[in-house]
Amino acid sequence: MPHITITSDLPGIRGLMTDHPESAAPLNAVADALLRGPSPLSRGERELIATYVSELNRTRFCSDTHGAAAAAQLDGGADLVKAVQTDVRSASLSPLLRALLNVAAEVQAQAAPVADETIAAARAEGATDGHIHDTVLIAAAFCMYNRYVSGLATALPTEPGYYEEAGRRITSHGYARAV
Repeated sequence: MPHITITSDLPGIRGLMTDHPESAAPLNAVADALLRGPSPLSRGERELIATYVSELNRTRFCSDTHGAAAAAQLDGGADLVKAVQTDVRSASLSPLLRALLNVAAEVQAQAAPVADETIAAARAEGATDGHIHDTVLIAAAFCMYNRYVSGLATALPTEPGYYEEAGRRITSHGYARAV
């Protein structure tokens, strides 16, 4: 049961955004810029970072929604996403993406500088300033989004196929129209 009244029957952040359009517009604009704007990371890779951070935060709605968007855009699809969600160490990832997920995990774990060794490891795999910047910002933003969704105890979807449809909607239209 959500901690606040949500008048729509939409689950997760979608219900919050429908009821609170004044915060929805800037939150969707940030998500659109981070996950769909210019970046050295592909859209699918950025969705995978969002999924991984959401999984670490145990925010099922965000992890599965962004996982579906990542699966729609990455080779390996849903199997790759599930591997990252369950045991990132055994997932079939490029060395660069694995190193960037390590950066994201440190951002998720605490509000402190990412360890020099973690950054050095990412750079050794080819990470540029752009890769590191975008990874840290996506991880930090998804900590906020996850806390918004989980902190208010929003509902999970009940209809089968919800996440796959959400992944298709996000992939096709982005976040500005994701509500």
